[in-house]
Amino acid sequence: MASTSRPVRIVDVAALAGVSPGTVSKALNNTGALRASTRERVCEAAERLGFVPDGSARTLASRRSYSVGLLSSDSAGRFSIPVMLGAENALAAGQVSALLATSRGDPVREQHHVRALLGRRVDGIIVTGRNTEPRRPIDVPVPVVYAYAPSQADGDASVVPDDAAGARMAVAHLLALGRTRVALVTGRADRHSAQVRVNAAREALRGAGLDVAGEPLFGEWTERWGRQATDVLLRTSASPEGPGFDAIMCGSDQVARGVTDRLRERGCDVPGQVAVTGYDDWDVMSLASRPPLTTVDPRLEHLGRRAAELLLDAIEGQPHHGLELVPPRLVVRASTTDD
Repeated sequence: MASTSRPVRIVDVAALAGVSPGTVSKALNNTGALRASTRERVCEAAERLGFVPDGSARTLASRRSYSVGLLSSDSAGRFSIPVMLGAENALAAGQVSALLATSRGDPVREQHHVRALLGRRVDGIIVTGRNTEPRRPIDVPVPVVYAYAPSQADGDASVVPDDAAGARMAVAHLLALGRTRVALVTGRADRHSAQVRVNAAREALRGAGLDVAGEPLFGEWTERWGRQATDVLLRTSASPEGPGFDAIMCGSDQVARGVTDRLRERGCDVPGQVAVTGYDDWDVMSLASRPPLTTVDPRLEHLGRRAAELLLDAIEGQPHHGLELVPPRLVVRASTTDD
């Protein structure tokens, strides 16, 4: 016998909830001025009946696709993946789908993806990358928000981590522990994040009447560089009483892990003789380090969520402009304190 079942319609939901079909539409699309109790009653009726909204009708009625492009230039995903996960969570909460495209740092591939996203009539695009270097904006007829990798155009909406605040947090923590001879080991000197963190750390130390122990050491963002830099510090500042520093503030968790490994190999107790801080709170490094690293968490998923919120505002006709800084948080572990 042929099945006589049919899809649940909006009028069925309206009948069960005791409201008009128009009220059902407003409740399910989170629009209009409805009482919270009415909206809740409609949603309960829809769930009870197993009602599935007609996405194509929603799109035609609003002239929106309810989809957003997530465009990344990152080939590894170390920083962009948490940003995109945070953005996708915020978009999903607004019933917006995310379409991911990765250019792998190739401008030609990026233009291809931009055209493809526009061909799918996305309502907007979030652009992210593998570092915080300002990048050229994309030229598209839909709203764009830049996350982690800011736009070079001042009027564009960009959301980035507050690296200066993170460096100040790390210095304040070390000073609170009584450390007064703080060395700085970080990544490449031509990177914006390295310069911002070093400059902010220097200012924080000078504000306490101190200076950096020696000169800041710039190199690669690697464990190998952390070990090499530690040898340089020990060679240039060692005395019969021990090393000429009681703390090392590192520009990344990878560098910090190399530092702690080399200090241990050279017979220096961490944190007894030397406290060490990292940056990024990358658990692959920060938790695997011995001891586990005190580090600065730039809160990349929160950054991604905030970028999505700004984009949704822009899609609704309320665009944001300029640079927004996301405050970090300090995660204290055993590399600075035994408590």
